[in-house]
Amino acid sequence: MKVRALKQRTISIFFSKYGIIFLILVGFIIIIITIIIIILLHDTDLPEFHHGIKRNSSEGKSHPDLQSNFCSFQPYSVEEALGEAVEERRLLDSVTWPETPLIPVNFTLKQTSDPAHSTFTILPGGGEWRVGDHLKVIIQVKDFEGHPKTSGGDFIVARLHNPKLGAGVAGQVLDHVNGSYSAVFPLLWNGSAEVQVTLVHSSEAVTVLRRLSTEQPDRIHFKSLFRSGSESETTTCNICLRPNNQPICNYTDLRTGEPWFCFKPKNLSCHTRINHSKGGYKENLRKNEKELFQSCVNMKVSIQAVGSTSILVLPKKEGNNEKKDSIVTPGPFGYYYQQMWQALGDTPVHQFNSPSAITECLKGKVIHLYGDSTIRQWFDHLRKALPDLKEFDLHSSKQSGPFMTLDYPNNIMVTYRCHGPPIRFGDVPTSQLRYIANELDDVVGGSNTVVVIGIWSHFSTFPIDIYIRRLQTIRRAVIGLLDRAPGTLVIIRTANLKHLTLHETLTNSDWYSLQRDKVLRAIFKGISVHLVDAWEMVLAHHLPHNLHPQPPIIKNMINVVLSYICPK
Repeated sequence: MKVRALKQRTISIFFSKYGIIFLILVGFIIIIITIIIIILLHDTDLPEFHHGIKRNSSEGKSHPDLQSNFCSFQPYSVEEALGEAVEERRLLDSVTWPETPLIPVNFTLKQTSDPAHSTFTILPGGGEWRVGDHLKVIIQVKDFEGHPKTSGGDFIVARLHNPKLGAGVAGQVLDHVNGSYSAVFPLLWNGSAEVQVTLVHSSEAVTVLRRLSTEQPDRIHFKSLFRSGSESETTTCNICLRPNNQPICNYTDLRTGEPWFCFKPKNLSCHTRINHSKGGYKENLRKNEKELFQSCVNMKVSIQAVGSTSILVLPKKEGNNEKKDSIVTPGPFGYYYQQMWQALGDTPVHQFNSPSAITECLKGKVIHLYGDSTIRQWFDHLRKALPDLKEFDLHSSKQSGPFMTLDYPNNIMVTYRCHGPPIRFGDVPTSQLRYIANELDDVVGGSNTVVVIGIWSHFSTFPIDIYIRRLQTIRRAVIGLLDRAPGTLVIIRTANLKHLTLHETLTNSDWYSLQRDKVLRAIFKGISVHLVDAWEMVLAHHLPHNLHPQPPIIKNMINVVLSYICPK
């Protein structure tokens, strides 16, 4: 009995001593969990579900991600956060631009890059140049007072061309970060070859473009109409929606995690949104900054040569190997000769000069085109080139689509659908706002299916990590499509240069396009997709740059597409 009493007393002491500690710990854990739940409930809006979009029905508070940084968003999943954060850092490193000078408050053009004072010089080629050699040019940038610049960061493009031969090739420009640059060209044809070097933007202008992306990613805004019965309201929408005291409708896509927000109407609910359209634009330049973006002065102006601008290229000597040079950068994708694009890769470009040749290539094919107006331009070209390709009227907007054309006898179908927001089109019904990744997930695919993607221009005003995120979702969908239907052909159009005005520059500069072009190539590197190098095809051509390239360039682009579809 004494032993039993002793055991009971020992147990009683144990529980009285450690039980209190245990209860305190349990209580502490419960308190922590309660606090976490309260925070989550406070920071997470209850979603409504409509057409596959998560919608915020909260009243009177901003989206939590917008409170601290209105253009930074949380990863959609833990896997995304872990798997893509490292890649994003690598991609950002790949588009790193040399440091550019700070802009004083009351600056003048005197110390900024001036194409009229800048020069380029063709370096000697050992006495002669032959096909297969590389031509090198040294560019020296000077300011408006004629003094050599001592830092880099200017945006320069170069091409080698022969108008009589209808020949042209893009040069590879290297920044030496000391005011001098190299341009390197492969010599690909016999005869005369003339160098053209263009200052697109001064390093000081690039400073402004970088600042705008960081400080004012919402300088272009969008709007949506909300309607219920006879009542309607219009509010501002964006990826980057600057916070205020208005409640927000969250239209983040459930499948891709792509963010989109609108200010909630005062008297209508979020699910009454019926359309999307472009809104307005805020310039927001500082004093005198407009002077950095003057056509014919310091924006897209040719740099003059010291000495000759051209060389004579002799035929390649039989048995001689190409000269090697340590500064030669990776070569171009192709070049023009006799107005026709010639590929330098593994897939030769065939000429499809008649409707019958195009029809024969596309017979039995389904071609899905997704993207912006530069992809819609390809759809229009095919529709006009093939008289038997009849448009099926979907009663859709002529700008945004969707469109469908059919050639019943030859079993050909060509479709076009614009990409999801941000997109600067007018009056797109919300039911037609589709993300490319979601569309690809619904494609059956196979050897008779061709998918064409072009998405870049409408992302120019946003931080590049938003574009990276979009391409990553598209890449996942492309990989999924190729896994389940390996015979599917996927073709991707790159960005291209364009005519620049002040407005075009601040919203869609070639410098912005170049950054996105580099990112796109890096993201799809190693994936079984084919590129149409619109950047080089526009740069190498003699026609003026245009957002929507002129018909001769488009015809060459379509020939590249058709050569991928019908390589033999």
